[in-house]
Amino acid sequence: MRMVSKHLVFLFAVLFSFGLADVAPAQHSVARQWNEALLEAIRNDFARPTVHARNLFHVSVAMYDAWAAYDAVAEPYLLGHTVGGFTAPFNGVSVPADVQAAREEAVSYAAYRLLTHRFRHSPGATASLARFDSLMLGLGYDPAITSTDYAGGSPAALGNYLAECLIQFGLQDGANEQGGYANVAYEPVNPPLAPALPGNPDLIDPNRWQPLALDIFIDQAGNVIPGRTPPFLSPEWGQVTPFSLTEADRTLYGRDDFSYWVYHDPGAPPLLDMNGAGAMSEAYQWSFLLVAVWSSHLDPSDGVLWDISPASIGNNPPFPQTVAGYRDFYDLLEGGDAGRGHAVNPRTGRPYTPQYVPRGDYARVLAEFWADGPESETPPGHWFTILNYVNDHPLFEKRFRGAGPILDALAWDVKAYLALAGAMHDVAVAVWGIKGWYDYIRPISAIRSMADRGQSTDPALPRYHPAGLPLMEGMVEMVEDGDPLAGEGGEHVGKIKLYTWQGPDFIADPATDEAGVGWILAERWWPYQRPTFITPPFAGYVSGHSTFSRAAAEVMTLLTGDAYFPGGMSEFPAPRNAFLVFEEGPSVDLTLQWATYRDASDQCSLSRIWGGIHPPADDIPGRLIGEQIGVDAFRLAERYFMGEVPGSPSAPGDGAGITVFPNPVPSGAVLNVEVKEAVSDVLLQLYTLQGRLMGTRLVPITHTPQRITLDTRGLAAGLYLVRVSGRDFHASRGVVIVK
Repeated sequence: MRMVSKHLVFLFAVLFSFGLADVAPAQHSVARQWNEALLEAIRNDFARPTVHARNLFHVSVAMYDAWAAYDAVAEPYLLGHTVGGFTAPFNGVSVPADVQAAREEAVSYAAYRLLTHRFRHSPGATASLARFDSLMLGLGYDPAITSTDYAGGSPAALGNYLAECLIQFGLQDGANEQGGYANVAYEPVNPPLAPALPGNPDLIDPNRWQPLALDIFIDQAGNVIPGRTPPFLSPEWGQVTPFSLTEADRTLYGRDDFSYWVYHDPGAPPLLDMNGAGAMSEAYQWSFLLVAVWSSHLDPSDGVLWDISPASIGNNPPFPQTVAGYRDFYDLLEGGDAGRGHAVNPRTGRPYTPQYVPRGDYARVLAEFWADGPESETPPGHWFTILNYVNDHPLFEKRFRGAGPILDALAWDVKAYLALAGAMHDVAVAVWGIKGWYDYIRPISAIRSMADRGQSTDPALPRYHPAGLPLMEGMVEMVEDGDPLAGEGGEHVGKIKLYTWQGPDFIADPATDEAGVGWILAERWWPYQRPTFITPPFAGYVSGHSTFSRAAAEVMTLLTGDAYFPGGMSEFPAPRNAFLVFEEGPSVDLTLQWATYRDASDQCSLSRIWGGIHPPADDIPGRLIGEQIGVDAFRLAERYFMGEVPGSPSAPGDGAGITVFPNPVPSGAVLNVEVKEAVSDVLLQLYTLQGRLMGTRLVPITHTPQRITLDTRGLAAGLYLVRVSGRDFHASRGVVIVK
């Protein structure tokens, strides 16, 4: 089997299908060229969707603000404003003789400085930094110019100043960049699962996330990660300064003396009751059962053919609002969702041409295409590639919201990137805040642990346990005497078996072998993933892919003023035996097709179920949250474009509502923080000016004013920032510690 990089195949497919083989980089704006450089750097970095959503956002801010600084209407996002407690003073710039040239220069220096800072420690730093240098020189700019004094009118200095503001902003935005984005408080409650061994015997809490102990871990970007047990990625990301998320969207929770910030709180997922009591416990079992059943669809030789064209797939009804509604939305036995397809292509007025392929090929290609594996730009970056390809479509006109004058390439790109990046960043903040707090289990842990307990269907049968795995004829059964899986001494009799994808043990050579579907012991179930990766190293609820994709689809729909891709359809070809990575396939040539941006998003969501990564309980809440975030982020970005200066709803206030004393405070003395506002609970944090968190307390407020104390022993002399956060309350004060 000839393997082809998914990124290169996607690029070729889009250029070929859109007739863009002659599109040259010189025709692209400088913002587009820097965005492409960023995406390539992401592909060569660690697979960190939270970190890279933030990188995409901050670089997009850098480019937008550099452009907006020279605009008579648009308002910069950071320059001249206070965001997340950080102020970027800006005195304005004089109008240059050549505004376009000044914008391009400022955009380039801002992007270059920020990118070189963010990727200097990347595993791909050598290639990425060289690429940044090469682009600067190719554009005719001197990287040696480092001045930030823009008062003299230098666009390069303005770009450098803006980048420096964003670098400093990023050191205090809650991401712990200076600490390598390491977790501060989170610890898993479950010991690691060793997938190479049968079952899940050491699981403590069946509702909480479980790390995986692997012989070797290779992340989704293809990097070999030291250590056998990858830690939870970004469980505290809810505290990162967002774009459009507001205090009204946020709920504060506390655990282990740490405050988890949860935006767009979906409530708890279905939780398993060990006595099998309640509808939510049954929903847990059904949700993970569906994942196991859908794994049986990964067989292209089962004779099931599907029309995967927009005539039959896409155009979903409204998403279910309750867990009970999931059963009507998903097809448990056959797979797929409630999508009704589209009668005609509205751009051509003709029906979409049917495309019948084996369901097993469609499900496998879908799982791998959206999995964002090696050489991928991660889920948020994936949608930037889609945006860029749409921008290049010959039928597409760069009219904001699909109306008004055609924008020049630079104006369109900086606005489109800010809107999309703001949404992607907000999704990362919201979703990983939810993941960190609810800490929900993944399918490999849930399915194996339920199977270890037995079957939950019939108390009269052996190995009954109300928290076991439901039986389903032809899909989930018990091993009986004489079964090929019984074992030489019958040691497996009475265990649960699944008719499912057989896993990596059945693949000696991915270039020629196919695992196929058959009966295996449920204690050996694997998701449809590489054996060196298996499952992302963070909790499942809610699905990042579902939320990123739905938010991006909403932004694309609003930005272009059209729910449909240009021409009414976009395509991605997967050549026979030249696309799949986990095993040989697909068995036929097939083409993924999407009529609308939302259709593409919905296919992405289903891909994670067929891939064994998420159950429906993770998916639907993510789609619903993504809808809201996409709309909110776009509307906020639009206000900046229109010159309306929004308040900074997530930013700390200027100190109103709190008093800090003594100030200065001698090192080792008690620092008093008096809260004057009537709020419920507050989180008190002490930061250095470099953004390092030095102390934190979660305190219930029972009366006002109420005094909170903070011990300064061990703190070096210097300037610090006190932040106090509560529901509908946010304030900060500087404090000086002296020897």
